[in-house]
Amino acid sequence: MWHIKRFSELTTDELYALLRIRSEVFIVEQNAVYQDLDGDDQAAIHLWKTEGGRIISMARVTPAGKHLPENSIGRIITTERGKGLGLELVHKALEVAQKEFGAERILIQAQLQAKGFYEKVGFVAQSEPYMHEGLQHLDMTYTYENADE
Repeated sequence: MWHIKRFSELTTDELYALLRIRSEVFIVEQNAVYQDLDGDDQAAIHLWKTEGGRIISMARVTPAGKHLPENSIGRIITTERGKGLGLELVHKALEVAQKEFGAERILIQAQLQAKGFYEKVGFVAQSEPYMHEGLQHLDMTYTYENADE
């Protein structure tokens, strides 16, 4: 089941669950020490999918000028890998960005090891790799008019 909410619509239990998974994956699993609570959550739309009462994928969609100069998608997580949840999640996040923010382009700061995944979705690399939040990243963009959907 998909859940799509603005920050002000989140219950405290939902917010706690989302932040807990972000901490488990990005800080503990990936051993990246960084400030996850960056002030962008309040302007973002949060989307997540549950199955059997547990969160199995999640992301946040931020408007242009908040996290990045353009509309962006970030904090992308799937808790069950190899089941196609990542592709489903990113496509859903792209839909939300277009519907809620009128996005024509999406800019992401992709982890370098996920470059091939994002290219499958239609993102194109726009920078050389750089260190961000303790891991190698690169800027990638998605343009809706060039999408293969």
